[in-house]
Amino acid sequence: MRALRRMREVGDSPAIFAEARREFHAGLLASGVLAVNEMGVPSNADGSQPSSVAYAKYIADKLLVETVAERLAGQTSGGKFETACADFVRSTFSRLEMLRPGDWEVLKVTGRKSIEYIARYEQYAHLSELDEAARANPQLRAVLGNAYVIAPDVVVARKPVPDELINRDALLVDDSVARRTAIRQSNQPRSILHAVISCKWTLRSDRAQNARSESLNLIRNRKGRLPHIAVVTGEPSPSRLASLALGTGDIDCLYHFALPELIDAVRASNNDEAMAMVETMVGGKRLRDIADLPLDLAI
Repeated sequence: MRALRRMREVGDSPAIFAEARREFHAGLLASGVLAVNEMGVPSNADGSQPSSVAYAKYIADKLLVETVAERLAGQTSGGKFETACADFVRSTFSRLEMLRPGDWEVLKVTGRKSIEYIARYEQYAHLSELDEAARANPQLRAVLGNAYVIAPDVVVARKPVPDELINRDALLVDDSVARRTAIRQSNQPRSILHAVISCKWTLRSDRAQNARSESLNLIRNRKGRLPHIAVVTGEPSPSRLASLALGTGDIDCLYHFALPELIDAVRASNNDEAMAMVETMVGGKRLRDIADLPLDLAI
């Protein structure tokens, strides 16, 4: 259980990312996304699964949940969780200029039509033409199906840079070289998609499959560099986390909204199978805490 023992309590840490993490949890409480109903069932738990309720209740107690409320409707809680994740990434990733300089934007995608939105980014601009062709040709659409449909929750993108910046210290490029690279503003105007973050407050089988399908579409349909592909969840059940975290690496990593607290909850249950599953995911670099996400995006 070496990987589990390395996790530390972050509640009293003065680190900026620890404070951002506390604010993230406070926001989930204030918005009602994280709450416990009158029956003692947290909003991220499956009430029909005792272990899910127990783990979620332990996490809720550790995060000092005092709200008593019924579960929000799926789209309501999902949208608020996306907003909270976007705010966390924006506030933390912006502090990593020393690791990842650039003109960055972190956006929660709202009111999106998948092709229209994703096509604004350089690696996926061609999908708008593909969509137009498919609409005009029913046979082509039948062949393609939804293999190019991408509807992100949160995106991180970098704007291309002017030659003045590239040539700041020395004349590196001019009109004779590097005429096709996407990072040069003189070559193309679109932002470059750096990361796509799928936000799932809970992970039922359909939600896990949706995240995996979207990831595969991102991989297969890009022209150029593949963005980081991450999923953030509040799911308390190790088996459901494993359904997405383990496998062939369709996503970079699965991030839990409160991983140290989940580890403590599983350890307190004395459930050897669940503890082994969490150890496999953490030790196998498939499950991390949300505080790890901004630093991983800087890689």
